[in-house]
Amino acid sequence: MKKQLKALLPMLVAGFMGSAMAATEADVETSFNPYKAGMPSFPGLTVGTVINKANVDQFKDALSVGVYKLIKDGMFEMKVGATTQFTINKPYVDATKANLNKAKLGAKTGELTGYVAGRPFPEEPDAKDPNAGDKLAWNYKYGVNWGDGAIISPFYWKYRNLQTGQVEKTIKYDFHFLNFMHRVKDAPVPDITPNPSGIYRAIYVKANEPQDLKNTQLLIQRFDDDSKMDDAYLYLGFQRRVRRLAQGQVTDSFLGSDLMIEDFEGYNGRVSDMKWTFKGTKNVLLPLWNHDELKLATDMPVEADGYKFVNYSGQGGCFFDATWQLRKVYVLEAVPVNPNHPISKRTFYMDAQLQNLNGAVDIYDRKGEMWKVFSVGKSNADHHLPINKGAGIGVDDAVIMVDVQSKHCTTAQFKGQVDPKRNPANLFQVQNMRGGD
Repeated sequence: MKKQLKALLPMLVAGFMGSAMAATEADVETSFNPYKAGMPSFPGLTVGTVINKANVDQFKDALSVGVYKLIKDGMFEMKVGATTQFTINKPYVDATKANLNKAKLGAKTGELTGYVAGRPFPEEPDAKDPNAGDKLAWNYKYGVNWGDGAIISPFYWKYRNLQTGQVEKTIKYDFHFLNFMHRVKDAPVPDITPNPSGIYRAIYVKANEPQDLKNTQLLIQRFDDDSKMDDAYLYLGFQRRVRRLAQGQVTDSFLGSDLMIEDFEGYNGRVSDMKWTFKGTKNVLLPLWNHDELKLATDMPVEADGYKFVNYSGQGGCFFDATWQLRKVYVLEAVPVNPNHPISKRTFYMDAQLQNLNGAVDIYDRKGEMWKVFSVGKSNADHHLPINKGAGIGVDDAVIMVDVQSKHCTTAQFKGQVDPKRNPANLFQVQNMRGGD
């Protein structure tokens, strides 16, 4: 009898621990509304504060390592705005509640079972949990980001000399995003069929200008099964043929920019490609704002509907002319599994409410030294284009990628639209890329 009890003891303990750590609806509420008990604060930091080279040390602990370095080096001044709610759409929150505790991690990174829809792990990450980093990575993969689908059109991508401000090249793109599975809001729900390959999400990119890059296209297909390598295809207009990209090419400079394909959206790769480590929770300034309250660019082509793009300022014209908010963030480190990867690690400052990975990202070279600083500024959807009102996402509004070693930057200005009609599923097929000029 004693032997039987002894054998049962580990299972009883495991069962107790599992139930003790199970997420609750209160966890869901906190996950989507981390400011219910009040907005975050930091000593001496108030709305209207301007952080610059002279006073940045006072606010160092409220900044990502990379952003602190940029301000300390005198590259830009940061304007502090009020912390606001970025409310996530109700269908996604409801899906999280309906599928609470169904998602389970497998034995290896990149293994997940039982996931249906919503945020897989809404519980507060615990530094004592060795899987906390993996859980946050899954929350990102199956997060809202652009929702079930969206388009950025136009998308202006500029290559800039950080020291002189010279704009070396401007590319005008259309970027499309579509979730094929685990959809919660836009018809069809929950899946787009047929989908025999099990594609979870796809990105389709098409260049419209300049003439030498016109009709260059990129298609990335990510699978629900994280063990499957992404499929990526490139169509070069002047060659008039589609070629499949080797896995290593997603870490090359994309079309001569400061970004690799893997940098898209903060992190554009598989969960299993990285070793994820949760480094703690803190309050950090991130570029979140209301688009309609910003000083907007006057040097950009005018859109027919009157839409104006985010303005840039600072050294080289490489920095948002916009406000940053103090946000609750999860610090998440990602180290490539592949020892030949060109970076040694990324540190993400993950907004606790949105749980995207692109608010602030520090990228380190193979020697462990700071290489690039990446940031995507987001607008509240209700303060953006009318079509985005009620979308319940943070609308990606503008991008900076600063290479601190080569003194160069790439910026992007967006007109993002949550418009299902402009994202037909056939757009995300290889056959579509062969449509001709």
